[in-house]
Amino acid sequence: MKPGGKQLFKRIQDTLGKQEASFAYTLFEEYPGKTQEPVMDLSKLQQSGFKVYDAKEGARHLPPARSVVDLHIERLTDDYHTMKPSEILDVQMRAFETWYDIAVGHRLDSMIFIHGVGEGVLKQSLHEALKLKREVRSFTDATHPKYGSGATEVFFKK
Repeated sequence: MKPGGKQLFKRIQDTLGKQEASFAYTLFEEYPGKTQEPVMDLSKLQQSGFKVYDAKEGARHLPPARSVVDLHIERLTDDYHTMKPSEILDVQMRAFETWYDIAVGHRLDSMIFIHGVGEGVLKQSLHEALKLKREVRSFTDATHPKYGSGATEVFFKK
């Protein structure tokens, strides 16, 4: 007899109704072996000029991580004087994404993004982006004598 889902759950309900401790049913005579995962041939990508790395060694190929990243525009580019506010925010958010990805790749415990006080546009954009990141355990306003109140500290999941 090979029970289906309904029969199995009916058996469980009967066991609960009779207040029996448990029941046994053999699912496999012999446990099926682990199937070999197919190996992907990445030689065509390598021949086309793409860099292909072993995922276990991924962090070795990343730039060094930073625990503190200053997102002030004058730290990111020299030609910010001619930029519109939306372009400045775009450069800052791209820098955030870059350093965030590097921190995740290096498995940092936490990091601080300095965004300044200003009108709060960068801080709000940063917090909205952090809410969507699955690697983030929590984040908080970081008040520190060195950075003032214009920083956000991010704590990553383990």
